Amino acid sequence: MPISMKAEESALTRSDPRPLQTWLGIRPRAPLVLALAGWTSVGLAAVWLPLAGLVWQGVGILLGVFAAADLLALARLPSPDLCGRMHGVLLLGAPGRVRLTLANPSPRHLRFRLHDLHPSRFAVQGLPREVALEAGTTARIDYRLTPSQRGSFAIPGCELALRSPLGLWVGLRALTLSTTLQVFPNLARIGRDALPAMQDRRTSAGERRRPRRGEGAEFLQLRDYHRGDGLRRIDWKATARMRKLIAREYEDECDRHLVFLLDTGRRMRHRDAERSHLDEALSALLTVAFVAIAHGDAVGLMTYGGSRRWCAPRKEAQSMRRLLERVYDIQPSLEASDPLQAARELLHRMPRRALVVMITNSRDEDQSGLERAARLLRRRHLLMVADLRESALDRSLETEIADLPGALRLHAVHGWLATRRHHRERLRHLGVDILDLLPAQLPGALVERYLAIKRAGRL
Repeated sequence: MPISMKAEESALTRSDPRPLQTWLGIRPRAPLVLALAGWTSVGLAAVWLPLAGLVWQGVGILLGVFAAADLLALARLPSPDLCGRMHGVLLLGAPGRVRLTLANPSPRHLRFRLHDLHPSRFAVQGLPREVALEAGTTARIDYRLTPSQRGSFAIPGCELALRSPLGLWVGLRALTLSTTLQVFPNLARIGRDALPAMQDRRTSAGERRRPRRGEGAEFLQLRDYHRGDGLRRIDWKATARMRKLIAREYEDECDRHLVFLLDTGRRMRHRDAERSHLDEALSALLTVAFVAIAHGDAVGLMTYGGSRRWCAPRKEAQSMRRLLERVYDIQPSLEASDPLQAARELLHRMPRRALVVMITNSRDEDQSGLERAARLLRRRHLLMVADLRESALDRSLETEIADLPGALRLHAVHGWLATRRHHRERLRHLGVDILDLLPAQLPGALVERYLAIKRAGRL
């Protein structure tokens, strides 16, 4: 997806702050605090020096007048206008630029400290920022935002600390401009994972592909009728013109349908290396989709176990963008997944044969539904199941046994993995391609298995 700057602006609903909110948000600044401290010191000196009492009174009157006048001027100062917020495509874990546009329509010079109300979990560089706006001018403030989570995030506006003309007071004010930040999976990592497959495709691009007569659905050419051709192959209009039997010849149908069946239930909330299993599954999904689209296949998606999304497989130029916009904000839910119900729904939506890639994280209690779903899907589709496991299981096998609890834990893990292998063999017996692997291994393994299926012509 090209990283182009785009504006996401809504109608500015800011109004002048209410008088009570204006007064409650005012705080003294360091110069006023230091002046009051010095004035107090003079008052203490007046205990021993009578002349200091006169100085203390005079300084107090002057300080009170200046502070009151500066306070009143601050209350009357208008707030700047937050005219817009612009940003490019924000990627998970990658710094992105955000631009704020501020205008000062008033005839007064404004000085303030600005901070954008971005999500608190995101890392930021360049904020808060000291800003000086001359009368009738506009300023653009750029800062860097590094998202730590993908999805949609609402930013209500900005906060600023407006200085008084003499710098004795500061007023806290809010500027409202509702904007939605869209954070997508890291496309750089997806391209890196797909690079070996794309190089393999370029290597084999020089191989000549010969059409086989009578197969496929794409029209290739007209030719003379040969004995054994079906009557439906005859082009009767061309036969009438040429006064001999003419048949249609079709080339092999190279494009196939690939549909992902993605589990978004509670099992996908597990985290490995600070990334949830669903995050890893989405990275793998988009990697395989990128490779499949480059090979001319139509890619679709259906989710189950949480938020329900359906993206029908289509062969079009914007397939990758359309798929990315459908999955970027999916989050794992607290619901239990039902693979059997998902299989029934997919059969209803997909009457045409396709390669179905189910990505899930199963337990013993899920195996019955998973096997029934596999039997159902195998009637029409070629099924591949990618079953994720936690890296903590592998680490526990490498831990040195030092006591009885450690030995019992190792025995339990071995038993769990043996049961998992048994369920995997049952699925293979049903004719299902099964992958049992860690989340970080998923992108490369899926791409390799997809290309093997393409080369073998199994779909």
